[in-house]
Amino acid sequence: MSNGQKRTWWKEAVIYQIYPRSFADSNGDGIGDLGGIIEHLPYLQELGVDVIWLSPVYKSPNDDNGYDISDYQDIMTEFGTMEDFDRMLADAHSRGIKIVMDLVVNHTSDEHAWFVESRKSKDNPYRDYYIWKDAKDGKEPNNWQSCFSGSAWQWDEATGMYYLHCFSKKQPDLNWENPKVRDAVFDMMTWWCEKGIDGFRMDVISMISKDPAYPDGEVKDGIYGDMSPYVCNGPHVHEYLQEMNRRVLSRYDLLTVGEAAGVTIDEAKKYASLDGKELGMVFQFEHTDCISQGEAVVGKWNHAKPKMPAVREILNKWQLELEGKAWNSLYWDNHDQPRAVSRFGNDAAEWRVLSAKMLATCLHMMQGTPYIYQGEEIGMTNMHFTGIDDCRDLEEINAWNQYVVDHKMVEPEEMLKCFDAIARDNARTPMQWDDSSQAGFTTGTPWIGVNPNYKEINAKNALADPDSVFYYYQKLIRLRHANPVIVYGTFRPLMMDSETIYAYQRELEGKVLTVACNWTDQEQPCDLFEQGGEELISNYKEHKAGVLQPYEARVILK
Repeated sequence: MSNGQKRTWWKEAVIYQIYPRSFADSNGDGIGDLGGIIEHLPYLQELGVDVIWLSPVYKSPNDDNGYDISDYQDIMTEFGTMEDFDRMLADAHSRGIKIVMDLVVNHTSDEHAWFVESRKSKDNPYRDYYIWKDAKDGKEPNNWQSCFSGSAWQWDEATGMYYLHCFSKKQPDLNWENPKVRDAVFDMMTWWCEKGIDGFRMDVISMISKDPAYPDGEVKDGIYGDMSPYVCNGPHVHEYLQEMNRRVLSRYDLLTVGEAAGVTIDEAKKYASLDGKELGMVFQFEHTDCISQGEAVVGKWNHAKPKMPAVREILNKWQLELEGKAWNSLYWDNHDQPRAVSRFGNDAAEWRVLSAKMLATCLHMMQGTPYIYQGEEIGMTNMHFTGIDDCRDLEEINAWNQYVVDHKMVEPEEMLKCFDAIARDNARTPMQWDDSSQAGFTTGTPWIGVNPNYKEINAKNALADPDSVFYYYQKLIRLRHANPVIVYGTFRPLMMDSETIYAYQRELEGKVLTVACNWTDQEQPCDLFEQGGEELISNYKEHKAGVLQPYEARVILK
């Protein structure tokens, strides 16, 4: 390409994330499964996506919905068998759809054979597969709070020591300083690659190297210390990933994306450098965590709406600073984030479809690989939580117990407002397939409640409506496949003084793409399109001169 970009299939792809537990249930037990995914592959083929990112399907006791793995080379019983997996992989490939696995190797389940051995004795061969520390002054080795509330250390009676768990106490952290751990992980990855998968999304991969001093963290909520500076982007993380690349990734034609908590622009340039020594791209969280200081209720919990100028500043920074150095991943939501149209757009009935299309346009025209989370393509919205009994996510339940029940720092109603805004369960309610009982997700009782708006918002309705969010996403995907300027064009911000319009240009080999998106429910002045050009896509059929209508998005190519 004229701007120096090397063409690769994964830069030109559009990825669809499936959260298997909530996607489609084929046997009526209320839990999504591999059979359900196979049944709906024609739907994804019609949408036009190139890749499925599959959240974990490995054997797991499900303390954290599959992100606590007890066997990396077997399938969760509720989801099916390895034969089902092989059938799904073959069927997807026959439809031109690749499969990317979720690689969870910062930690395992405490029921994994390695940890079962590790906790038996201090001289067990697997002892150093995990991070064990002695008590300090009769207490935990330091004051770190886990990502799921409470201490990040768990006392183990068998050997009289603590083990580190950055997440649930049933998710002990692996000790990547031990070369035997790295050998075992790389062998397992190679096994999956030989099976024919097409890449890895790497869960919290920026956390695999810890500060060897294990110092106390800054106390922010009056209870525990912040561990993030000491577990994110640690001293050996790039060394480990380069070893992984040499021994596994470089031997196959893979898509690789690292979930990189705490990542900075400079770190991202290392993780996702165009020299290909580590990963293809990373997920950063600046735009999803974009609230002003003082808007948090406690810890990460808030119910403030991100403001467009702040979101724009962050996304533009990543576009400009990675250009020519590293590759971006583009997303609004996933299994750990609330629904995009509720978080960033407007999910009121009169604006939901328009704002969902506007957000899609804004993101999919940027440089980077776009990710669609299941249901995003039909405009699914956040849930309303009437009480803690509605919740299934360990993060929410633990936060409720810590801040509402134990320490009485937050009123129940205030915490539920936070859950309505940003809880992970918002993304985990079942996929809304049709207007039949349980939204067509299951013939049984779903493991988590279905959003009551499924009668109006469902895939069956979307497929019957030519103006639906689904067909808009389908068109965006086709445009990306047909226009290299959308994939590889340089990025130039426009209208940076506007409080209401997100606008930018992309340019490649003499072609100029102009994108403008109104983030409000009011008309806003905009004269970017007065010079004409070919309209590639818009969420309005008729336009008004000199303005963008409420939630209007337009893309012009000249």
